[in-house]
Amino acid sequence: MASRSLDQHAAAARELLACLGRDRAVETIALSASRIAAAPDAYRHRTLAHDVVSPGDLPPFDNSQMDGYAVRAAELSGATPDATVQLRVDTQVNAGDAISAIRPGSAVPIMTGAPLPTGADAVVPIERVIPDRFLSVGGSDAGSDPVTVEFTATPAPEDFVRRRGSDVRAGSLLLAAGTALGPAQLGVIAATGLTKIDVLRRIRVLLIATGHEIREPGTALEPGQIYDANSAVLSQALIDAGCTVVAWPCRSDDATNLLHIVEKGSPTADLVITVGGVSAGAREVVRDALGPLGVEFSHVAMQPGGPQGLGLVEAAGHPDGIPVVTFPGNPVSALVSFEIFVRPILRRLAGFARTERETLRLPLAERVESPAGKHQVRRASIDPDGRVRLVGGPSSHLLHSYAASTALVHFPVGLSHADVGDPVDVWRIDD
Repeated sequence: MASRSLDQHAAAARELLACLGRDRAVETIALSASRIAAAPDAYRHRTLAHDVVSPGDLPPFDNSQMDGYAVRAAELSGATPDATVQLRVDTQVNAGDAISAIRPGSAVPIMTGAPLPTGADAVVPIERVIPDRFLSVGGSDAGSDPVTVEFTATPAPEDFVRRRGSDVRAGSLLLAAGTALGPAQLGVIAATGLTKIDVLRRIRVLLIATGHEIREPGTALEPGQIYDANSAVLSQALIDAGCTVVAWPCRSDDATNLLHIVEKGSPTADLVITVGGVSAGAREVVRDALGPLGVEFSHVAMQPGGPQGLGLVEAAGHPDGIPVVTFPGNPVSALVSFEIFVRPILRRLAGFARTERETLRLPLAERVESPAGKHQVRRASIDPDGRVRLVGGPSSHLLHSYAASTALVHFPVGLSHADVGDPVDVWRIDD
C-alpha cells in the first residue's frame, strides 16, 4: 500500500471529487410557506442553479414606514413647538387598503405598510403629533368643526416613506446562481411572488458499510456479531453536509456481493462511500473488489484513519466513472476520515456559508503523548476556562468518547508530546 501524508490525501480527495461540482443536475422546487412548513428538509441547504431576476418592484408601491400621518411636507413649513401648524384629519389608510389621494390641507392617518396617498411625500410618526393618538373622523372625536391635529416641526420630504422599488427594481438581479438559500433568501423570493425556483440537486451518496459481522440494530446477535453503527454515523454526517443518502450495507466478505451493490446503486448516485474492508488483512472486501477496478488504496500518516482509498469506478450512468471514497471500518476512524477529507468538499458543493470546522488555538489541560510519525486526532472537550481536555483514549473503536466530545484536537506529525498549557489546534464539532 502506498504511503501519503494527510495533506497529500486531502488534495487527492479534492481532485477526485471536483467532478461532483461539474454539470450538476438541476431540479425545480415549489415555494410557499405551507410547503416550507410541511417539508422543511426540501429547502434546507439548497443552492440556486440559475440567476433569479425580480419580476416586480419591492416594495410594489410607496408605503409608510411608521404609524403616523401622511402629509405634504411643504404644508408644514415653519412649524415649531411655539408656532404649530394644524391640518385637517382625513380618512385613515390601513395596510392592504387601495391607494388614495391626499387633499390639500389635510393629514391622512396611516398605518405601517399602508400605501402612501398620492400627493403625500412624508410621514410624521404619531408620537410627534398633538395629540399623540389617532383621532377618528366622524366618530367621538368629531364635532361641528373639522377634526384637526397639530404639528410642531417641519418634516423633510421622504421622511419615513418607503418608495416603490427602493429594495429591488423589476428586472434586476434578485439572487445570483450559486447563492445558498437561507431564511432571508427564501423570503425575498417569496416577496416577489415567485412560486418556483431552480436549485442544484443534492449530491446523492451510496453508502456501503461492510463486514460479515455487522447486523441491523434491533435484530438478535450471534456470537461474534456487532450492530452496524457506521451506517448511522455516516448517514447523519452526510445529511448534515447537504447530501441525500442511500445506506446499503454489505454484510458479506464476498467481493461479488459488494460489486452487486455498487452496480445496482450507482445509477442513482453521484458518489460511493464505503466503510471497512480496506486494511491489509486476508479478507478485505472493498480492497479486493474495487482495487482491480481503479480504486487506489494507501496508508495515510494519521491516527485514527490510516487505511484509505480513492478512485473512479466504471458504472452504469457514469460514462467517466463514479467517484469512490473508502474509509476504514472502526466508527471513529470513519468519522474522523469523513471530517478531514470529505465533509468540507460536500459542504462547499451544498452552498454552506462555512465549509470548514471552526478552528481554535487553545491550551491543553493535561500532558499528551502522540506518535511523532502520524497526525493524531483526539476527541476532547473545552473547559469553562478555555483549556482543552481529552475525552477517552486514542483507540478508534471508542465511539462513546466521540459522542461525549465537543472538539477534535490535532497533534501534527513530528510532535511526540505536549505539556500542560501548550497551545494546540482544536476543531469545534458541537455546532
